[in-house]
This record gives sequence, C-alpha cells and structure tokens, in this order.
Amino acid sequence: MENILISHNKHWERPYTGLYPRNLFQNLVNNLSVRHIQVLQGIRRSGKSTLFRLLINYLAESGNSVEILYLNLEDPFFTKYSKSPEKLYEIVETAQKLTGKKIRYLFLDEVQAITGWEKYVKTVYDNQEFEKIFITGSNSSLLNSEFATLLTGRFLSNMVYPLSFSELLNIKGITSYIQLVKKKADALAIVDSMLTYGSFVEIMDTDQELRRDILSSYYDTILLKDCISNNHIRDIKSFQELSYYLLSNISSLFSYSSLAKAVGIHDKSAKEFVLYLQQAYLLSELKLFSWSLKEQQNNKKKPYVIDNGFINLSFRFSSNKGKLLENLVFSELCKAGKELFFYNKGFECDFIVKNEDNTLAAVQVCYELTDQNEKREVGALNKIDNHYQTISKTIITYNQDSFIDGINVIPFWKYFQEFRGHTQFLLGLQRPARF
Repeated sequence: MENILISHNKHWERPYTGLYPRNLFQNLVNNLSVRHIQVLQGIRRSGKSTLFRLLINYLAESGNSVEILYLNLEDPFFTKYSKSPEKLYEIVETAQKLTGKKIRYLFLDEVQAITGWEKYVKTVYDNQEFEKIFITGSNSSLLNSEFATLLTGRFLSNMVYPLSFSELLNIKGITSYIQLVKKKADALAIVDSMLTYGSFVEIMDTDQELRRDILSSYYDTILLKDCISNNHIRDIKSFQELSYYLLSNISSLFSYSSLAKAVGIHDKSAKEFVLYLQQAYLLSELKLFSWSLKEQQNNKKKPYVIDNGFINLSFRFSSNKGKLLENLVFSELCKAGKELFFYNKGFECDFIVKNEDNTLAAVQVCYELTDQNEKREVGALNKIDNHYQTISKTIITYNQDSFIDGINVIPFWKYFQEFRGHTQFLLGLQRPARF
C-alpha cells in the first residue's frame, strides 16, 4: 500500500506541473474558508483531478505538502476495497505513518468507486478529523444518494466542464479584448477545433490523428463505467443504440415513445436509458419553455451533448456546421451556469435563457445569415418577444457581426469572450458595445 500512496501523492516531493488554469479555481480557493465538504461533479476527464492538483499546490504553498492526502479510488489497487469503506481509515492511518504527519486535507477522487463511502465521509466530517474534505464524482446520482441525505447543508458542490472558450483563449495567450481582435484568426482556429474535437483537456495536447481515438475511448468508458455498470443495464446493445441515435440527432425533437420505437424497446426503458446518459453528464435533455412544469414534462425534448467531440464520433454528422455550432453554444451557455429551454409553438427559438430574476433572453444560432434564412431567424426572435417580454434578443453566428431590426447579430468568438461586458451581455442587461 505504501508504494500506491507514494505514486498517488507526487506532491509530497514536488508541486504538480503542466496544469492548465481553470476559471473555477478561484471559487474553490474562496470555499476553503468554510469547512463544508467540497464536491466536484462533472463528466469523466473534464478536469476535476486537475482542479484537485491546483488546489493541492495552493495548499502546499502555505503548509506541509505531506499533510495532504490524495486518493484516486478508481485505481485497480482499491478494487478489493470497493465494498469496504471502513478500509479508508486504514489507508489514512498508513499515510500518516508513512509521512510522520497528521493528514489535514483529504482528497477522494471518483469516490463512487467505494460503496458506502458517504458513511465514512459523514463520520470523519462530524468528528472533525480533517480540516477539509474534497470529493469528486462522474455521475450526478452522487448527490442523489444517501450522501445528500446524510450531509444536507454540509457540502458545497461545483460542476466541472471541459474547457470553455474563454479558458482556451487564456491558455493560448489571448488575455485582453485588444489581443482578441488582433488575433482573430487564432480565436477562430479555437472555435473550429471546439466545433470538431470539443475541448477536453487531453485533446488540446494531442495530434489531430489521435484525437478521435481518445474521444472514442472516453465515450466507451463513460458508457461502460458510468452508465452500464453503475445501473446494471442488461440490454447493452439497445442502450448503445439509443445513445448512438441521440448523438446522431442532436437538437432534434424526440419523445420517449419515438426513441423506444427507433431502438425497439419499451417506453419505460427509453426513459431510463436517457436518464442514465444524463446522470453521466454525457447528454442533456432540453425542455420546451413554459411557466407550467407539467407542460415542460409532457412535451417533446431536444438532446444536446456536453462536448462536440462526441458528436463527431457519429457518426455522419460532422458536415452539419449549423448543428455543431448550435450544440457548442448550448455547451458554453451551460458552462456559464445558465438555465436553458427551447421554444417551438408555431415557430422555433433555439434557446430561451431564464435568468435568476425570471427575466428571459432569447438566443438563435445560425452558422451564417443569408438572404434565404435571415427573415426566418429574425422573425422567430421578434415573435418570441411578442409572446414573452425578453430583455435581449441575439443571433449567434460563426463570424458575422451586425444589428438587424433590434437584434444583436454577434459571432461566437465575441459572445463568449470575457474581456468586456460579457456578464451583463449574457444576462441580457444591456446591449453590448458595438465594436
């Protein structure tokens, strides 16, 4: 066990290097001021472990690095403990004997690998055995488990997504609006990469010919570990077919009965399979906008995926630039913490953004406005404004910028930059400055 602990805790000897900065990091640093358990949730390989390492480096600067214990509970070594959460006491004790120091900070990565982990965490939290506990999970059922009941009011949860456009700009050295304008070609190259390959951290450092293989590996692991294994799915073939079908029909209306018919399963199974994909953070189910929850539930939904790279595994979809941009906009709005819906009653609006004060912003996505589609796109936004008093109307394009009939037409690379007016614009509180 000692060798495993040493291999997991390289920070005992030197800081971690080669880590990308993440926008969420400062928020997590601020959370250190309270003892609440810090939970990081998100799709597998989105960067939760990277954030752990950034936090470990930060804590080590002001303390002793050997007082920080990190455990990746999906390491095959811990498989024998998968049903024995009490073994965590033994592991911590071994680490303390090995380092000669009391562990102050405990990091448990992919904690769902240990059945009953929540009872251990509650006990050591209540007994104040650590100054702070950090956990990650790759399935949203983590907080729907006994953990949420046992530790209500004792944890802080943050979502971790693949890299955002603004994070990629920062990584590429574009750190101001002036630089963004000067390096527009570089910004568009980032957008092109996100459209095709998504923005998982590992993808950024990989040659293009290997990216598809890595994404395929991610996809297979998510389906196998986070969906099939976690939920004991028996009809694996039908589940895989349903996932394939949804990824091949991004942003298309569906019902559970239509899915069931397409795959050849019962409606109940289709609904369960979609839930499993959502719990693994692979897929999101966008609902029709309505002030009535019943109407939201009873109407057809639209599927979107958290990272464009998965769409391009499919799977006959890569040439549809409009759909790819629409999914990318969805993903970036999710990363910004927005509550999203679509509208489809006589006319379509891609996204209705519901703000915290219940005000609404309407967003259309159009890769390129042309004489043939401008009337439709603009008309839809004006119609939605007649039904619901939206505080902003926007068409997001690939690289067009104008103002038409009271509607902002703005390219993706300007809309999702964070150098000037981003937060207010996203909330729809003001018309952005014209550049």
